[in-house]
Amino acid sequence: MKPALHVLTGPTAVGKTEWALRWAERAGAEIVSCDSLLFYRGMDIGTAKPTPAERARVPHHLIDLCAVDVRMDVTAYLSLARRAVAEIVARGRAVLVTGGSGFYLKAFLAPVADEIDVPPELRAAVAELAPEQALARLRALNPSGLGTLDTANPRRVVRALERCLASGRELRDLAAEFARQPSPFAGYDVAVCELERPPADLAARIERRVETMLRAGLVDEVRRLRGEGLERNPSAARAIGYREVLAMLEGRLPAAALAAEIAKNTRALVKKQRTWFRTQLPPHRVVAAGALRDERELFGPPAG
Repeated sequence: MKPALHVLTGPTAVGKTEWALRWAERAGAEIVSCDSLLFYRGMDIGTAKPTPAERARVPHHLIDLCAVDVRMDVTAYLSLARRAVAEIVARGRAVLVTGGSGFYLKAFLAPVADEIDVPPELRAAVAELAPEQALARLRALNPSGLGTLDTANPRRVVRALERCLASGRELRDLAAEFARQPSPFAGYDVAVCELERPPADLAARIERRVETMLRAGLVDEVRRLRGEGLERNPSAARAIGYREVLAMLEGRLPAAALAAEIAKNTRALVKKQRTWFRTQLPPHRVVAAGALRDERELFGPPAG
């Protein structure tokens, strides 16, 4: 019998944190985060990171893994997640994965990374190429074509070029091999629950959340993180809440417009998250967060 792996997801501000805590407490579970920003120490207010009090209620994993100037990627995350899940199961505890970051969430459901090792010196050499040079080199290495690769995205072109150079193979062959890989968590029974709320309800919660973050000191948090290298990590510096404060500190955004800009960009993120959940998740349970009365309804039979 396969061990169970429960996954609770949903858009930003839907209410995942409290329901995850309640379910984990009742089930004797430990929580594994799949939020792409909770990795970074010091990114607390703008990420709505679980507080020390919340983390004292239930053991949490894969939070505060690295300094803000150190980039995390899905390959490193997957290795850490597999280890954390195996250790929790070995302790006889249930596992609850929670978060809304699609690519990291997908690591529990399907293959997300191949095993091609890109040497640091090769990565550094590719990084020195101009975008048009990288694309030209990639086309030369792939006489069969580039398939569905988004060639307008320089980062994806660079990653594709690294993989082709490191493996000596075309993207077409790499894609076919990747499609044959089993899911990293194929040895588990994975149950997914998505929390949802009506758009107007979620928009109001986003407004309140932004106000709470600003009152809690988000601007001061960003000032401090700048000194720790925030802007050397594009993934962190471009995160909603942080990029708007950076724009304000650099004089590109009026202070009076800060809250509205963060809320607007958060609503846009939620729209993208909903599309991702609809198109990328396997068939799964969807629960109206506003109608929840008991945490057992998350993965149990329909209420009523």
